Amino acid sequence: MENFIHRANLERFRRLLAQTTDEAERRKLEKLIAEEEAKEVPTPKRDQ
Repeated sequence: MENFIHRANLERFRRLLAQTTDEAERRKLEKLIAEEEAKEVPTPKRDQ
């Protein structure tokens, strides 16, 4: 579930970043993206 929310946040922030031209908003979104990327959820390894 956390992984889904993480991916959804990144998609949303990147979509908003692509749409805005306001520099203050762009900086805010870039910060949010960086913070979300820092929270990378490791993919659990499966036994084979």
